Amino acid sequence: MRFYRKILRISYKDQVTDEEVRAKIQLAIGPHLDLLTIVKRRKLQWYGHVSCSSGLAKTILQGTVKGGRRRGRQRKRREDNIREWTGLEFGKSQRAVESKEKWRKLVAKSSAVPQ
Repeated sequence: MRFYRKILRISYKDQVTDEEVRAKIQLAIGPHLDLLTIVKRRKLQWYGHVSCSSGLAKTILQGTVKGGRRRGRQRKRREDNIREWTGLEFGKSQRAVESKEKWRKLVAKSSAVPQ
């Protein structure tokens, strides 16, 4: 909120509520997407882009390392995010990427954040 107030040149002494500041920002920049929606869409688009190619990035994305994962709570991997957002297993998502139109529809549907 401090950044929004600085952009609009609103001092804290002016006693303007955060809701009013958000409304003024909404008027100034128009409707925009949530950050989570943008991140999901870009990750899914990148995954589709790399999966269609035959370069080093695809080899690294699909490759595995010998051994197990570390102790404790496991970090989310990129394929965990893909599986969670699309509802498809890794092999099925690879086949879905082959059809660009199907993948674009899946990305649009999966990147939407429920309100």
